[in-house]
Amino acid sequence: MKFSSTMKAAAVGGAALLILTGCATNEGAPDTGEETASSLSGTISGAGASSQDAAQQQGWIAGFQTANADVTINYDPSGSGAGRESFQKGAVAFAGSDRAFKTDEITAGPFDACTTSDIVEIPAYISPIAIVFNVDGVDKLNLDASTVAKIFTGEITKWNDPAIAEANADATLPDQAIVPVHRSDKSGTTGNFTDYLAAAAPEAWTAGSVEEWPAEITGGEAAQGTSGVVEAVKGGVGTIGYADASKADDLGTVSIKVGEKYVPFTPEAAAAIVDASPLEEGRTAHDLAIALDRTSTEAGVYPIVLVSYLVGCEKYEDPANAELVKSYFDYIVSSEGQEVAAKAAGSAPISDTLREQAVAAVASIS
Repeated sequence: MKFSSTMKAAAVGGAALLILTGCATNEGAPDTGEETASSLSGTISGAGASSQDAAQQQGWIAGFQTANADVTINYDPSGSGAGRESFQKGAVAFAGSDRAFKTDEITAGPFDACTTSDIVEIPAYISPIAIVFNVDGVDKLNLDASTVAKIFTGEITKWNDPAIAEANADATLPDQAIVPVHRSDKSGTTGNFTDYLAAAAPEAWTAGSVEEWPAEITGGEAAQGTSGVVEAVKGGVGTIGYADASKADDLGTVSIKVGEKYVPFTPEAAAAIVDASPLEEGRTAHDLAIALDRTSTEAGVYPIVLVSYLVGCEKYEDPANAELVKSYFDYIVSSEGQEVAAKAAGSAPISDTLREQAVAAVASIS
């Protein structure tokens, strides 16, 4: 689907209607000890990862618009793949994505809202991916990577299978069929989940790290989006699925074997695996893609983690859109922005070290 220039302008936020009468409150304003009214106005739109939706709607957008009453931020949780595509076509000013663009995707481009192919990618939303299940009388389970992989490939089919029972001596496991639930849509959550399986259980999971569920793995159920997976698990019998931990609700959850211990998901454990992992090589200075170490045995890390990125242009075609995106991203990576997301979505605030890099990336936007 192609977008006309008129459609692009409207979707990106009506740049022609955007009026900037001065600087953002946190840029260039004199320190008088009193709060200064924001001079930003206008509308920008973003789209992408559904995992970010609670943080975007109830956290970042609410907080930013409270401080900037004449600004409207729209975010469509259409999924990571759709968000990246919309951003490339210039239909939105920024994207949310549960994975960074691959280097060959950046090289191929184009990015219609940008003047160059240099993009800013900031790991602003860190959250564990919970393995959730619905088995009567069981609310916690311990599983290792190989067992998880065999459940989702259909090799392990019963809840009382010896591989599950041996790790859960205190659980009463029924002789009941396992019904795995996976995403039907292209999803960064699936990408992160399968990336973990491919790294930590390569003999049991041979389908690789993929955002679309492998066609060769049949059986189970498919559901649209994070909410669809959660509802399918909740409404089923003997079901198991994977979803952003903020949506786990009251379902049973899995602790994952790391080294010799089983680690439950927590925001702190998710942040710990990010801090233990390096940046990817071959990226520009402001493309902060994390090379997650899914096989880490460091104490207290939870390896099935989703790092969701803010994606924007380093150089925008429209300076007005650049100013709003820059101001919005700056709020998101701030201590305040990270705390409101943590309260709204249960995400893990980024570390001070990562924040320093993120602030530098945001500062490059123009």
